[in-house]
Amino acid sequence: MLMNILCLSAIPALAFAEPVIVASAEKKETTTTTAKVEPKKDKVPSPDTLGLEVKSAVLMEPTTGQVLLSLNADEALPPASMTKMMTEYIVLSEIKEGNLTWDTLVTTRENASLVGGSRIFLAEGDQHTVEELYIAMAVGSANDATIALAEYIAGSEQEFVKIMNENAQRMGMKTAHFINSTGLSRADMPEKYRPEEEGETVMSAMDTAILVRNIVEEHPEFSKYTTIQSYKFRERDKDPIINLNWMLEANKDVPNFRSFAYEGLDGMKTGFTEEAKNTFAGTAVRDDMRLISVVMGAETKASRFTETRKILDYGFNNFEIKQIVDENTIVEGFETAHVDKGKETEVKLVTSKPLSFMVPKGSDGSSVTIEGKIDDNLTAPIKKGTKVGTVTYTYEIEGMKNPQTGTVDLITYDETEKAGWFKLFMRAIQEFFVDLFESIKNLF
Repeated sequence: MLMNILCLSAIPALAFAEPVIVASAEKKETTTTTAKVEPKKDKVPSPDTLGLEVKSAVLMEPTTGQVLLSLNADEALPPASMTKMMTEYIVLSEIKEGNLTWDTLVTTRENASLVGGSRIFLAEGDQHTVEELYIAMAVGSANDATIALAEYIAGSEQEFVKIMNENAQRMGMKTAHFINSTGLSRADMPEKYRPEEEGETVMSAMDTAILVRNIVEEHPEFSKYTTIQSYKFRERDKDPIINLNWMLEANKDVPNFRSFAYEGLDGMKTGFTEEAKNTFAGTAVRDDMRLISVVMGAETKASRFTETRKILDYGFNNFEIKQIVDENTIVEGFETAHVDKGKETEVKLVTSKPLSFMVPKGSDGSSVTIEGKIDDNLTAPIKKGTKVGTVTYTYEIEGMKNPQTGTVDLITYDETEKAGWFKLFMRAIQEFFVDLFESIKNLF
């Protein structure tokens, strides 16, 4: 009789209960849902049409990290004075963390006074501010100024090198290995201060671009110094330090450099050794879009700039940044996830962050494909903002070597409270009858 009462009392509940979610009694595994379409691919000219005459090259957009051009980009090569960008990064970080100030006075030690190559002729015991030495390093590529800063920060150049390599690893640089702060070959270092272990400083074009990306993203003040065209280090100096970066936009008014000046270019670092030949990491910004270019192994000083122009023109002429999805957006096909024992049986899902891709100019980026995963094994209570899945966007462009990909977390839009025992009891009865009616229907 009790059973009859329960069955009868459940019948009106079926008419007015919330939408039915048919669930298996078995534990649900994480489910994968794929939504793919095959639209016509967007297209850009192949980088092969540029005819680059360098050993390796990279073009990167820093906010997305997307690589737009790659030529032998992962080959470990001697970077020459582009090495100093890691020293610059560490100095900027020390200042940002409050361990240094631009006015901190640095005393030159023996190692810095003995080094050759590009230098400002520091003598042992000379004192200059961090800012003065930094400008000499960033603008004039002064080896002695670089070593003076490294030794002040870490106590010795080799202790500083440990910090350089630790930062390279943290940044995800796969080939970079430093033996000094300057980029000089071992043979060109003062003999007394050469490292004991074998090897030379190496860094791929890709790793160099990653280093520049960290500088421009974390220390946007870099351009205050890299755009200095000339700098008189001492009052008694006959000639000022001249910036070795001929491509600075301001050089459009300098007769000797006018043909190299490039609109929007405000960094970053040149390099030369006999082993490395001519190298250059450049960065320019136009229409609120910054690009990073790296060339290694150019035959002449001039050609490292003309090849860089080809690369940057390729980027600015063909690409723009397009936001593919915004934060807190519902993704079609991945709108909700099922929840057990909740007041509601589903929870709305939204994206955790925005995602942007580099697209051909004028494209709407509609040829992006989406693949998602949602964990349906959820049990209330669930907090708002809980990660319950991911969506991966893939964008292939004809003419580009590799597709662009980006993954965004799917998170819960609302908090889902646990249902009371009575609601769970009534839901169980409801689901029982749904399963029963489905079984009976399948008999006919």
